[in-house]
Amino acid sequence: MKKEEMVKILGDKEIQASYHRLKILEFLIDNRIHPSVDDIYKKLLHEIPTLSKTTVYNTLKTFTDKGIVSIVTTEEDEIRYDYSEEPHLHFKCKKCGTLYDIFHNCEILKQKEIDGHLIDEHHLYFRGICRKCRKEKGGN
Repeated sequence: MKKEEMVKILGDKEIQASYHRLKILEFLIDNRIHPSVDDIYKKLLHEIPTLSKTTVYNTLKTFTDKGIVSIVTTEEDEIRYDYSEEPHLHFKCKKCGTLYDIFHNCEILKQKEIDGHLIDEHHLYFRGICRKCRKEKGGN
């Protein structure tokens, strides 16, 4: 994605497009791996030596609060971040730990209200053995 497009994404949410914010957003857009704070910090530190983990945390909190990214929690102690323009589900492989996006039958996630309840966010994921692990290790 071009820098101008990322500046617009941030501007539309009334977020100042600082260098650090743009680099973190760029990483999330270019690496749809559902990274943790540590993943983002470690990957960007060589490119931005002045980056602190606090900056990553604060930026992700701002992005989450403004609806640019969502939090994906698949374990009690594991928080990952997801940039996506389309509502979707997640599947986590119990063998390799990979977190996959699932875009099938996600119409309910587009609803803003269900039975009179206002929906602000949703958290739904599946766990099992991914296609790759099933093929490689003969899993069921």
